[in-house]
Amino acid sequence: MADLHDHDHDHGHAHHQGHGHAGHAHGHGHGHHHAPASFDRAFAIGIALNIAYVLAEGGAGWWTGSVALLADAGHNLSDVLGLAVAWGGASLARKPATKRFTYGLKGSTILAALLNALFLLVALGAIVLEAVQRIGDPPVLAGLTVSAVAGIGILVNALTAWLFARGRHGDVNIRGAFLHMLSDALVSAGVVIAGIVIWATGIGWIDPVVSLVIAALIFWQTWGLLRETVELSLAGVPRGIDYDRVAAALLALPGVTRLHDLHIWAMSTTEPVLTAHLLMPGGPPGDAFLADARDMLRRDFAIGHATLQVETGGDCAVGC
Repeated sequence: MADLHDHDHDHGHAHHQGHGHAGHAHGHGHGHHHAPASFDRAFAIGIALNIAYVLAEGGAGWWTGSVALLADAGHNLSDVLGLAVAWGGASLARKPATKRFTYGLKGSTILAALLNALFLLVALGAIVLEAVQRIGDPPVLAGLTVSAVAGIGILVNALTAWLFARGRHGDVNIRGAFLHMLSDALVSAGVVIAGIVIWATGIGWIDPVVSLVIAALIFWQTWGLLRETVELSLAGVPRGIDYDRVAAALLALPGVTRLHDLHIWAMSTTEPVLTAHLLMPGGPPGDAFLADARDMLRRDFAIGHATLQVETGGDCAVGC
């Protein structure tokens, strides 16, 4: 039986070391797909823009008595937390592993996202309670003021999304930030429409109703985040990876006749990990097999950290 470990290394080079001893062959490398450091500036600008807007929108909402503005400000505050988490995860992913934390601190991105999701659910409860109370007794609002403030939000969110547009195809973390900010621009557009309707009709209950709609949109996003982070924290297969397709692809590798103990989980919110036992009666295939398997897993499934154990079938455990 031979253990073959393949972890491709993405820091400008790849290396494979072969060691033959006691019937074992090993190949090592490490694969990490991080947000590049060039996005640090984008994160900093995006966070600064959103903090300034949250302060302005929250103040305007308090001054005008608009629950919709306060709800949207709370949502934009969640964007600040989301951007900070994404930035922190990208930064932690660049730190080296230690003997205590052999994967580094990459899992902290999962924990932070889970805490943010729980916090947002509590905040949403407060928004809904306030909106429901105001439906029966709507305040007098300056509709155009509400629309003007939310209109600025469209610009802020759209600009922040643009900062991440160039990296959305190559990094799941960056793409998540891009889509989140783009969707928030659409939410702000909803607040603009509500303000115009209030100004034109004088119907004050439109404002708390819009805040409930915004809360529902945020809840939909938050619930999805909560479910996904719980799955990741329980070592579930990351979304976007088809377990059966991965199994079929490994079985299709030359010389592989059976497969067992296939495990796929997340090292962080952006880095899937795979381990599997492959039955290969022909024996250890060598480094070329490792390179082909590595390239296939990276190319087809974005899995850059894989450990493959090869078994010949002569003395392997039950189940192989």
